Amino acid sequence: MATEEENTGNVKRELEKVFDLALKATVPNETDVRPLIAACTAKFGDYQCNNAMGLWSKIKGKGTEFKGPQPVGQAIMKNLPPSEMIESCSVAGPGFVNVVLSKNWMAKNIQKMLVDGIETWAPKLRVKKAVVDFSSPNIAKEMHVGHLRSTIIGDSLARMLEFSNVEVLRRNHVGDWGTQFGMLIEYLFEKFPNSEDANETAIGELQEFYRRSKNRFDSDPAFKERAQQAVVRLQSGEPKYHEAWAQICEISRKEFDKVYKRLRVDLEEKGESFYNPYIPGVIDELSKQGLVEDSQGARVIFIEGVNIPLIIVKSDGGFNYASTDLAALWYRLNEEKAEWIIYVTDVGQQLHFDMVFSAAKRAGWLSADDSTYPKASHVGFGLVLGEDGKRLRTRFSEVVRLVDLLDEAKNRSKAVLIERGKDKEWTEEELEQTAEAVGYGAAKYFDLKNNRLTNYTFSFDQMLNDKGNTAVYLLYAHARICSIIRKSGKDIEELKKTGSLVLDHADERALGLHLLHFSEVIEEALTNLLPNVVCEYLYNLSEYFTRFYSNCQVVGSAEETSRLLLCEATATVMRKCFHLLGIVPVYKI
Repeated sequence: MATEEENTGNVKRELEKVFDLALKATVPNETDVRPLIAACTAKFGDYQCNNAMGLWSKIKGKGTEFKGPQPVGQAIMKNLPPSEMIESCSVAGPGFVNVVLSKNWMAKNIQKMLVDGIETWAPKLRVKKAVVDFSSPNIAKEMHVGHLRSTIIGDSLARMLEFSNVEVLRRNHVGDWGTQFGMLIEYLFEKFPNSEDANETAIGELQEFYRRSKNRFDSDPAFKERAQQAVVRLQSGEPKYHEAWAQICEISRKEFDKVYKRLRVDLEEKGESFYNPYIPGVIDELSKQGLVEDSQGARVIFIEGVNIPLIIVKSDGGFNYASTDLAALWYRLNEEKAEWIIYVTDVGQQLHFDMVFSAAKRAGWLSADDSTYPKASHVGFGLVLGEDGKRLRTRFSEVVRLVDLLDEAKNRSKAVLIERGKDKEWTEEELEQTAEAVGYGAAKYFDLKNNRLTNYTFSFDQMLNDKGNTAVYLLYAHARICSIIRKSGKDIEELKKTGSLVLDHADERALGLHLLHFSEVIEEALTNLLPNVVCEYLYNLSEYFTRFYSNCQVVGSAEETSRLLLCEATATVMRKCFHLLGIVPVYKI
């Protein structure tokens, strides 16, 4: 359990502690009553305790003194212990207890964050170690726009977990094994009889190399037979075949790294091949538990409520995705000791992962109840569509290469900066860095702001718009706040120590309250594995700031010190949101 001191950044959690005492005093005989606290949208208060109706349905008929939910709410309010957090309370409707926070407490808490750092506002989770399995492209194939979603959603979730002091194993489960390697290796041998000639320059574009080897496989029966033999020889560990496989993987890896470098994404590769040695032992363990059955020559696990079984050994004796995924899950739980394993793939794989997780629950590897650990979660996402409403493709009906898309975003962003004369004001390095931050940030935010389960239509014009809910608008908003602080000529680090923050104006208070929602928003985003919750919070924060800045003079006002501190608190929270979304902030524009 987190200590009092540790959790002060999460207002909801702090209020839960206070209301927990009030509930115990109101219904001392009722155990298992947890405070139900929610942020308010109505004008009656900032937060609300919603326990009265549920409690009334539990206690009526038990000889209680209360006559309905409203008196229960009144009693909860009366039993609240004194707290510097709370300015006032009122009861509305059927017992909702509305809470108005003390503006002095709010100001003190925001200032404390500025002094101690935003890490003090990190959520406290019950999990210590997690695996996030994301990106996972296939060897010898280009990373395309579909990989953008897995890569940036996975990176964002990993960042939020890391911010919450969870040890995160960022896993790239690349497709580096399987029957397609037979045709690739055989084609490599055919083109380059001397293996030393086979380098990435000679092989050229891997996508094209893959296509040509596939054409040979489909059109030449003799080649097909050699390719099938090559798979057997690779799997049996023949050095020549293993070296060719490693060479193809290495060339692919260099291509993937170009994308990861642009996106500033860190991953540790543990591909399908890594788990091969563990598959027989895992199948053996599942068989000993009586979970594996024979069906039409294959070995399968039947899953309750699903018509088709989970095939873990094919009828020809070969392994498949399910075999590998079960071995990977076993390894992550037993060898890596992870408590939460998160898989980020398209929604089309939902059923597959549901079946794998069900099998793991039957085996006792995962908790039967998803609210306790160890657990596994599938984070599905929809498609990226072109403006024709179909899967995004090039004019030649090929999927869009991710590296091209990112470069285009950066180049467009740079063109806009040059149009605004920034090439005359800035160094080439500043121009390049800002174009990258804005271009790549725009691509990430345009994806992350959507609920991941939905499809979205890709548009450079909308993505790079400097108005509305876009990264460009938000990055500019952050740069403007930094500019306000710079123009004041004041040393903000000194002000944090010597100045004091007050929230007397209604717009100051509204901005302060939104800042204080930060910790619980990050916790909600993690609980539901939805990065768009952070995007929505960030956009709303910029709107609250605009209102404050329009109505409250900062530089040159009597309240200058306090308001500069409020500007700095807003910029600090914005920067942390950018960081959690994998976006690099800009400080001038």
